[in-house]
Amino acid sequence: MLSIGSTLFLKSQACAALLLDLSLTSKHLISIRNRRTFAVCSEELHSFKKKRLMGTIQKWTIAFYLQILTVLFKIDEMNLRHSLLTLFLVPIAAFAGQSITNQVIKDLRIKVLNTANEQQALTPITVTASSCVRSAGGIHDYYSEGTYWWPNPENPAGKYIQKDGQRNPENFDEHHNALSRLSWVIGTQTSAYLLTGNKKYIETATKHLNAWFVDTTTRMNPHLLYAQAIKGVCTGRGIGIIDATPLIEVALSVEQLERSSYMDSKVMEGVKQWFTAYLNWLTTHPYGIAEMNWKNNHGTWWHTQAAAYARLTDNVEWLELIRTHYKTILLPNQMAKDGSFPEEIARTKPFSYMQFNLDGMATLVTLISDATNDFWNYKTEDGRFIGKGVEFMYPFIVDKDKWTYKKDISEWEEQPRPSAFLFLASKAYNNPEWLNLWKKLVEKKMGNESMRNLPIKNPLLWMSLPEPHPTKK
Repeated sequence: MLSIGSTLFLKSQACAALLLDLSLTSKHLISIRNRRTFAVCSEELHSFKKKRLMGTIQKWTIAFYLQILTVLFKIDEMNLRHSLLTLFLVPIAAFAGQSITNQVIKDLRIKVLNTANEQQALTPITVTASSCVRSAGGIHDYYSEGTYWWPNPENPAGKYIQKDGQRNPENFDEHHNALSRLSWVIGTQTSAYLLTGNKKYIETATKHLNAWFVDTTTRMNPHLLYAQAIKGVCTGRGIGIIDATPLIEVALSVEQLERSSYMDSKVMEGVKQWFTAYLNWLTTHPYGIAEMNWKNNHGTWWHTQAAAYARLTDNVEWLELIRTHYKTILLPNQMAKDGSFPEEIARTKPFSYMQFNLDGMATLVTLISDATNDFWNYKTEDGRFIGKGVEFMYPFIVDKDKWTYKKDISEWEEQPRPSAFLFLASKAYNNPEWLNLWKKLVEKKMGNESMRNLPIKNPLLWMSLPEPHPTKK
């Protein structure tokens, strides 16, 4: 009877969408054993049923779900109860996650492969390809200038002054553009390989990885000492570390390419040595330590970067510390009870920065979650969790005219943007609506400023795709 019922339910698209939502509860139920917690979850499902607008099939589905829980409550033997619960819920959760992944593959496959094929002819462009006379570093050192700093009209030759939220178009951006290009190429080539198993995509990715991290004539030094410099004020700043967010998807790509027999072992070793050195700098230099402790999106993105590099280099110690920081510092200190981020709301571009910080936090919880650590569903004692942030921002992404705070002083017409938290949360919480909204927004045309604030651009990297069957075609 159970298998027949499950089959009937899973054949319905409406039911499938509901099961996607319910898998959030499934993951939690699988990890607990006592009846008291079962009862609490049952109450949550009843509440869920009352709040959600449902069709008849969806109501039948949740009723069926609750009946299963009721039966399980009556089983006295704890281990048997837990085993049966797992047997019932694991297939549902697996089906839900796979549905989202399959939809992403279906939607992006042609576009990703076309782009990856176009990139085959691109030559690597690293930091050594351009330089700025204002940089205090050498040819292998990354350099950028303070985003919102401008010449003082009263003293044009003197120190720059700050205009928060207003980008200076005369700033040196070549190194950041090159870093973003690297992330775009590596992320796309890796996605194409995961889809096809074609060796040529790994060969193209390897060419760019070698130039940036291994070849001594073109490689970038593993630090950001000269990032976000300000004329007349400083040669670099800790907040410049946020410039390296494009490296997150580079690290994630390398982590996945390492599984392939096609990957050049010497290049892989060199790349991992580079990221080991960079993570060491990030966690020991005063710039890195200051950024780690920053109270807004800078602190979030520092931890997100460090998590990606720690995963790649198997630095278990730092991964555990980052998990602790998320629980004790980032989530409770940055998020308000309603799911907003007050530090971002207070900025001159609150709508943009709310999305940016939510992107960083969603990326972070994805990176630090595993079979024993589910940070998508981790809640503080007063109920704050990453899902509440998504729920807070989602209505405004759907209709920004409902935004109740001040408007951004620039790029307001480009909002909302296709934020990564939408596709990351859609997979984690199995919510097709969020994925559909992301797909709609990704078609929008955006300027350089908005694109700069989208460091996570390759959804397929985050879908946990298996190692493909290798092919030399």
